[in-house]
Amino acid sequence: METTYLACTGACETIRVVVLSLVLFASLTGGFAYTTWLERRFIAIIQARVGPNRAGPAGLLQPIADGIKLVFKEDITPSQADKVVFWLAPVITVMPALPVLGVVPLAPSIPIWIAGNWYVIPFALVDVNVGVLYVLAITSIAVYGVTLAGWASANKYSMLGGIRASAQMVSYELSLGLGVAVPIMIAGTMSFGKIVDAQFDLGWFILHNPLAAFILLVALLAEVNRAPFDLPEAEQELTAGYHTEYSGMKFALFFMAEYIKMAVVSVVAFSLFFGGFGGPLVDSDYATGQVALTNTTGATVLVQRGTLVHNATDDPERRVIFETMQDVSIPAGATAIVGVDATTRTPGLLGNVPAGTLTMVEGVSGVSATNPEPTAGGGQEFVFGPLLGIGYLLGKVVAALLTMVWIRATFPRFRYDQLMSFGWKVMLPLALLAAAWTATALVLSDEAGGNPDVYWVIQFLLTGAIVGIIFIAFVASVVRRRRQLAT
Repeated sequence: METTYLACTGACETIRVVVLSLVLFASLTGGFAYTTWLERRFIAIIQARVGPNRAGPAGLLQPIADGIKLVFKEDITPSQADKVVFWLAPVITVMPALPVLGVVPLAPSIPIWIAGNWYVIPFALVDVNVGVLYVLAITSIAVYGVTLAGWASANKYSMLGGIRASAQMVSYELSLGLGVAVPIMIAGTMSFGKIVDAQFDLGWFILHNPLAAFILLVALLAEVNRAPFDLPEAEQELTAGYHTEYSGMKFALFFMAEYIKMAVVSVVAFSLFFGGFGGPLVDSDYATGQVALTNTTGATVLVQRGTLVHNATDDPERRVIFETMQDVSIPAGATAIVGVDATTRTPGLLGNVPAGTLTMVEGVSGVSATNPEPTAGGGQEFVFGPLLGIGYLLGKVVAALLTMVWIRATFPRFRYDQLMSFGWKVMLPLALLAAAWTATALVLSDEAGGNPDVYWVIQFLLTGAIVGIIFIAFVASVVRRRRQLAT
């Protein structure tokens, strides 16, 4: 007998959201401490030092010792500081880092046996169709905390650090937005779940546009104020910058925000360009298939892309919702075959539906529907898939953290004028070029009939052209610089 998988709704959904929220909170707040240990040990290896090795085996208890020290350290507030803003600034900095992952899928859905039924538990708090906009909005809030910390400290060095953070955010947010636009264009959606899902079929998006991936990674590094973009806290210039006057747990909150954002932006970047939790033996969470739409009216009917098609049931646990993947015009009395895919992660394994299940069309009168064949994909058929997905994503994040640490230990800090020049004169033009690259490839491919082979030929030709443009621009910059030095 075929197994019936139910969507997690009602009390199941409430418990799922609460438990997953607690797991995310504990993972981020606890993981940040051991990210500091990872950084100190890895830099010690690079610099041929020992690193923390006194508190516990291999120094594993050092983050706990540091936390205890910061809790009991004297908390000083400058007498001239704006005390309310001074106390709120660290909270404003750390809080936006915590909810970012609420819209990012961390693993495939997992089937769980509960009270005699199989329920599908998604590993994303919510899958909204504007998830990318949500992440961009939330991550941009943190700069307010840094700026307010500098302003409220009654310290000119701190104020300069806060101003630098604001200017840096404006410079690199533009490039970040253009870099994020590339996976949105390729996948045709701003849902993180759908973007990850598209990479199961189309391949990692870094293969489509490595320039955009590079720009995104650099912009995210600047977003979290990591070296060599840590000008807001440049010790040789600003005596630690915006957090000069902070001590104790207030300083720890700034520290926490930086390391949590390192992990968060790593998950975001890998979800956009590196397949998210995807890897061998891991399946997509979204089912796809085809439905036959029959026009029973006496006139031509247009069924637009995104029209909802579902099964005829009022039970939310057994409702399966798909959406059409393209516009289709159906003449009177005719039948058209159109592709559909699951609209949300919530149905999970319910996406695998038998033939004849999808019969209802939302918002279009006079059109009946049926799926002539079962839909395919839409979840894991075994428990190891979600576990592997978690492992793949965790491995990618650790690799990203080690790369950030390596960059800090290797590259010198920019001067502030170099930082701004790089953001406006290098990153922004390259980001515009990367966005134009993908837009051109998609338009030309559509004009050629959407053949995947044609798309990759166009990508190859555009890659050569863009490499040539960048090379010519680099040579021209070097020549101009040498002429300036000669004069």
